[in-house]
Parts: sequence; structure tokens; C-alpha cells
Amino acid sequence: MARVAVLVPLLLSMCNAGAVSSTATAPMSTSAATTYLNQGKTCCAALKLVLPGKVSYPDSTPYNLSLTSYWSVQEENVHPTCVVSATNTLDVALSVFLLIIGGQVFPGQCDFAVRSGGHTPFVGAANIQEGITIDLSALNQVTPSKDLSTVTVGPGNRWSQVYSKLDALGIAVGGGRVAIVVLATGIAVNVTKSSYPDLWVALKGGSNNFGIVTAFESTAFKQGKFWGGFIGNDISTKDAQFAAFEALNGSPNYDEYAALINSYVYTPATNSWYIANNIEYTKAQANPPFFANFTSLPQTFSTMRISNLTDFTIELAASNPDGRRQLFVTGTYGNSAKMMSNIFDIANSTVHALRGVPSIAYSLSFQPVPTVITSKAAVRGGNSLGLSAADGNLFNLLLTVSWDTEADDALINTQAKALFDQSATVSKQLGLFNEYLYLNYAAPWQKPIAGYGAASVANLKAVSKKYDPKGVFQVQVPGGFKLSD
Repeated sequence: MARVAVLVPLLLSMCNAGAVSSTATAPMSTSAATTYLNQGKTCCAALKLVLPGKVSYPDSTPYNLSLTSYWSVQEENVHPTCVVSATNTLDVALSVFLLIIGGQVFPGQCDFAVRSGGHTPFVGAANIQEGITIDLSALNQVTPSKDLSTVTVGPGNRWSQVYSKLDALGIAVGGGRVAIVVLATGIAVNVTKSSYPDLWVALKGGSNNFGIVTAFESTAFKQGKFWGGFIGNDISTKDAQFAAFEALNGSPNYDEYAALINSYVYTPATNSWYIANNIEYTKAQANPPFFANFTSLPQTFSTMRISNLTDFTIELAASNPDGRRQLFVTGTYGNSAKMMSNIFDIANSTVHALRGVPSIAYSLSFQPVPTVITSKAAVRGGNSLGLSAADGNLFNLLLTVSWDTEADDALINTQAKALFDQSATVSKQLGLFNEYLYLNYAAPWQKPIAGYGAASVANLKAVSKKYDPKGVFQVQVPGGFKLSD
């Protein structure tokens, strides 16, 4: 999905609320699971017995389709022993239960990964070499309630799929209220603010450490067409851009209909930069005053228009095509034009080493994180991110790099680390450093969960111990960011 869609989980995790629901039952007995394992001799073979037609092996069409559907080449090049193509919650529950028992019968042979509709790019985040990958792509339901107050969304969706169905109804989705989660026992439960309050908070930021979500029930609101698109500017306007960003992000009258991604794109062929602002204003009103400091700058191109959310998402996705090697790196800093300028200068000094990388694409994206967003968490039940209005107005930095050849991996990672190490040093000197790292943008060598703060991490570990005492999702699911990182 495009980067604007990647920001949605950050906003949802800060803003979602809850309701009451019930639990499901275990999918099978331990003795039955052991029987299947003994018959199958391996976890993949046992899963094939339990889930006929839903387990595929290398060189088969379903297996190859699963691998080629990954966004990054790094994940596509990871080859599991088999892929489970789940089509419902029971498939997931059966798989988890059998794999837990299998991990006891065949230690080290039943590790697994879970992939859904997201696109974390690094190796092993949602795939596993010589293990079992549970593919949730077919759990792609988008089911509005009769009164259109909620929408049930499957984790296998891409946001463009969700938006295309909801645009036709004149609605969009906000915060999640209920999540169906398969726990480390193989039991599926409906997690809500009232039924599992500790797990409900832990899931909002806890990533894949607590279970497998097979459905989200999200609140819905009316949403018609709105104003948005891209505006291009010459790099000579960068200082004015930084000042405009600081003023917008720090506005005491922040317009909650406004969204901005302020990006600086490097062109290696000419050793130059240009600016691309992705602007959305969720009313059918062109050129709202809140964006005047940006829209008044000289423009090199513009796609601004009144359209729907699906159209804008497709436009953004075009700038992030599948089939390439990818790197995300992120940081969080206090709202400051000076800090933004320092980051750009550091990037400009480190990016030159990458000019020889064939077909490299390199961009810095700044996104506002004002207190009008971070203040929502407490009134909506809380989350695990460790952010609050007390942190002040912040901005998120995302470095996105894509390239073609594995031989360039080390150089690109080295230069990316240099950028963020130097940015951390400068931000600490200026009193603008914030330890929070948006997990969906984090590089494999970053520690986003630790960035939630000691109190939040301690709570996450306590919840993990309660619902997963044997550490299945810490050890048997090795991918992603773990609580011990």
C-alpha cells in the first residue's frame, strides 16, 4: 500500500475504542493434534491432513502466488517449507494449535510466520525460511453493518480494496472496536475494551506478539469526495517548506480535516532533489487556508483535485511499486524547522555514496504528529505506544529506499544508519529527540517496542506472560519485533 495508507494504523492505534463480545472454543484436543502429527511426521504434512487443499509446497501454483504477492523482494526470496492459505478463523486456530503441539513433538521444525495485507519489507517480518507461513490474504472481507455504523475488515485486505467498497457507500473507517484474535492456545477470542481490557490495549502497538488477528470491527463515519493530490516544488523552496511545516504542525487551531506528507526526493542521475507534497483535506473544498503556506509556493506540477479515497490511494501506490528491494527507517523528533533542515543536510551529505546504485529511489518524508492526535489515546481507552500530548507536537521521519541488487544492501543500510545516528545526535543536542519509533516504518536494526518506554514494555511483557505463558509468539514466531528486542 502507499505511504498515506501506512499512516492509517498509527492514527487508528491512537484513536480506537471498544465494545463487548464473546469467546470461541479450542479447535481440537491435544491428543487429536498429536495423532495428526504422528500420521504426517512433520508439521506441514500434519497441517495438510487437517486442512486439505489449503497447504501448498514449493513449485506449486498456490505457493508461488503467495510468494510473488509480497511487496518487497527480500520477503519474496524467503522460502518456507509450506504455506497455509487460511480462508477463515477456524483455519488459523487449527494451524496455531497444531503448530504449538508440533513445536513440542518436533522441536525447531514447526516455527511459523504470519502474513496479511501489510508490507513490512525486511527479511522474515512476515515470512520464514524452512518454516510454515500462515497466509491470511484470503481473509479479505469488507462487511458493513446494516446501519453503516461499523465495518468488519479482514487482515488480508489492502487499503485500496477497503476504500473502493466503502466509497460506494459514502463512508470510511476510523478506529477499531473489536478484534477476533487467535491466541497461543489456539483459541479464538473477541477482544474488546470490556472483555479483554489488558489485551485490547496491548494489541494497539504490540504487533505480532500476542496472537493472530483474523478480523477487525471498525467504526465508520460519513465520507464523501474530498480535495487532495500531489504538489511539486523546486528544492530551492525547502527552507520555506520547513517553516510552513513547523507552523502547520504547531498551529493552536490545527485543522483535523488536514493531512500532509512533505517529501524530499533524490534524483541520482542529476545529483539533485525535488519536493513532493501529498496533501489531503477531507472536505470537498479546494485550497483551504490551513495549507496556504504550502500552496502559495511556486509549483512545478500539481495533481490536486476533488476525488475519492480509492483514487488517492491508487495514486500514492504508484510511487511504491512491487518487485524491488525495500528499506524503511524511521525517527521521531520535536516540531522544528531547524531540525528538519539539519536532517536534510545530513541526508544530502550521506546520499552521495549511493549515486552508483542502479535504479535507486531515495526519499525523506516528514509527517506531522500534533498533540491533537496524541491527545486522543487517553480518551479512547489508551494504547501501548507511550505517546501523549505531554510529548508536545512531534514529527515523524520516514526514509524510503528501493533498489534492485542484493549486492548493494550493505552500502544502503550503512548510509541509512549514518543518517539516523547523526540525526539522533543533533536532535539530542537541540532537545528535540523522542525515543518513539513508529513500528510499521522501522528498520530491522531499530527497536520500536523499546521506544514505547519502560512502563509500556513492562505491561506488554506482563500481558504476554498472561496470555502466552510459553512464549509461542516470542520464540516460535521469530519474525517481526519481539518484546525482548
